[in-house]
Amino acid sequence: MVTSWIPHYGGAVTKPLDPEMFDPLCPSDLVPFRVGDKWAGMIIQCLEDGPRRFSELRVPLRNITSKVLTQSLRTLERDGFIIRTVHAGPVRHVEYELTSLGRSLLDLLDAARTWAEAHLDELIDAHEAHHPPTQPANTPPCPRPDTSR
Repeated sequence: MVTSWIPHYGGAVTKPLDPEMFDPLCPSDLVPFRVGDKWAGMIIQCLEDGPRRFSELRVPLRNITSKVLTQSLRTLERDGFIIRTVHAGPVRHVEYELTSLGRSLLDLLDAARTWAEAHLDELIDAHEAHHPPTQPANTPPCPRPDTSR
C-alpha cells in the first residue's frame, strides 16, 4: 500500500483512487448476480487498499449521487462489510474501511468480474434480445468492450 501525507489531514492516506477505475462502458447491470445493491461491489473494490473518505469514493464512482452513495455505505455497514469511523479533531472527518467479512468478498468479486468478462458477448446478446435499444435511429450503437485481453 502506497501512503503519503496530506497537509491538515492528520494521517497517512493511500494512493488516490483512479478516476477511470471502472470502465464507463462496462454493462454491470447485465451481471446476473450482485453483492448488495448496484454500487456495493464497486464500493468494496474502492476500499480494497485501505480506508477512504466519502469524497475519495466519489472520484471513481462519479455517476452515483451523494444520496445513493450514503445509502449504499449505510447498508454495507449494517451488513457488516464496512466500518464507519468518525475522526474527531480540528478537522472532523469520516472514513470507511472493509471489515474482515467485507475483505472476504474481494476474491468473490474478482471471480464474478472474470466470469462476466468471459461471457460478456452472451450477456449483451441476451439483454438486447429482451430489451431492444431505445437510442435514436441516427445514433451509432456503443462499441462492445475488447474482451480479448
